[in-house]
Amino acid sequence: MFPIDIDFSRLKDVLAYDPQAPMIFSSGIFLWLFAAFMVVYALLQRKYTARILFVTLFSYYFYYKSSGTYFFLLALVTVCDFLLAQWMDRTKGRWKRKGLVTLSLGVNLGLLAYFKYTNFLGGVIASLMGGEFTALDIFLPVGISFFTFQSLSYTIDVYRKDIKPLTNILDYAFYVSFFPQLVAGPIVRARDFIPQIRKPLFVSQEMFGRGIFLILSGLFKKAIISDYISVNFVERIFDNPTLYSGVENLMGVYGYALQIYCDFSGYSDMAIGIALLLGFHFNLNFNSPYKSASITEFWRRWHISLSSWLRDYLYISLGGNRKGKFRQYLNLIITMFLGGLWHGASWNFVLWGTFHGIALALHKMWMSITGRKKGEQSHGWRRVFGVIITFHFVCLCWIFFRNADFQNSMDMLRQIFTTFRPQLFPQLIEGYWRVFALMLLGFLLHFTPDSWENAACRGVIRLPFLGKALLMVALIYLVIQMKSSEIQPFIYFQF
Repeated sequence: MFPIDIDFSRLKDVLAYDPQAPMIFSSGIFLWLFAAFMVVYALLQRKYTARILFVTLFSYYFYYKSSGTYFFLLALVTVCDFLLAQWMDRTKGRWKRKGLVTLSLGVNLGLLAYFKYTNFLGGVIASLMGGEFTALDIFLPVGISFFTFQSLSYTIDVYRKDIKPLTNILDYAFYVSFFPQLVAGPIVRARDFIPQIRKPLFVSQEMFGRGIFLILSGLFKKAIISDYISVNFVERIFDNPTLYSGVENLMGVYGYALQIYCDFSGYSDMAIGIALLLGFHFNLNFNSPYKSASITEFWRRWHISLSSWLRDYLYISLGGNRKGKFRQYLNLIITMFLGGLWHGASWNFVLWGTFHGIALALHKMWMSITGRKKGEQSHGWRRVFGVIITFHFVCLCWIFFRNADFQNSMDMLRQIFTTFRPQLFPQLIEGYWRVFALMLLGFLLHFTPDSWENAACRGVIRLPFLGKALLMVALIYLVIQMKSSEIQPFIYFQF
């Protein structure tokens, strides 16, 4: 027998929170921990409460590895909203129920306001009053925007009597903290997820194969395409737009459009895939958004869980389309303005959201003038033209979304419209041929017919277990060969 020498200090460092390396799905530490997690999870297959407790504890540890001791905020939101929903269910008076749901809004939005908007609002107030504001040292907990919105959907649904409140706080803690979607979505509705909690654990061959396909797809988008074009091209352009010609800036904008899609939809794919391996179903969060022929269609395909949340809990609460056309257009602008602010405490996000709100209002107005019906889609060249216009409008908005500084956005636009210099394009392709090859591949995959993706998914499902394992190993090997630096954190971790 050979003695086993374990370096416990090294093990402690690996398992402890490291603010410079938060745990993400594409990291090595997560893959090893998830493998061990799955062994225990399978052993607890028939022990419902023990399995729910185990997953909840693992989810809290996952959040600790992402945000350190701020996991207590997750616990605070969970306990408050669970108790408020219980109280609300026992309360008959309409105004008392309104008071309780308002209290839930206060707790969740109050946390967001403090951690996310204190410095922004302080700066705005100071500038209006002619004073100076020294930013406070406030750490933004990862995923706070996601789990607060998720918990709010539960208390609002209980208030509206769309669902009955849970009676077991462990089940609610499981729902709020479920690690696949905890830190960057999708925002899972209580009405969709809670009925699955106490169901017998069952993962069919189709679920397992689809889960593997989504994990592979998400890892490819994130670690192969998004990270590579970001580090090797996009960041350079956006950091110093005046150093580059207009054609380089335009290619940088196209690159960022692909980067943010591959980054965020890659995370969503992996979250949905991991959930499937655990026996849970999440709704689709991205549906090839750059295929959209209008801005309205874009928001039906992009970050579907957030856009539907804003529609159901904000737009409809403001009156939706029930109070005349002008109010409908105003409600759309207000909803997207607040949606932009949800992404971050910065004027660039406010501007981004407002642009989208105005575009949605103008599109609704155009639909009303031309008499087109809701959901009616264009075809042929008319659709191609609509896709091109919509894509470039979205790219224009991405400039303000990506740049923290307004001047940088204006510099980038000035370079594109006044210093384009198309003759540099061949040199650009030659110097960054790997980046452009990946961009071309990414856009080609994005615009392929859905039937092709479904056929690829069925192919993975039909593979034997060994084939799936070999496919996973091959992709991980490719990731290791491609990466020029450490895997980048997901973009939506900052929101």
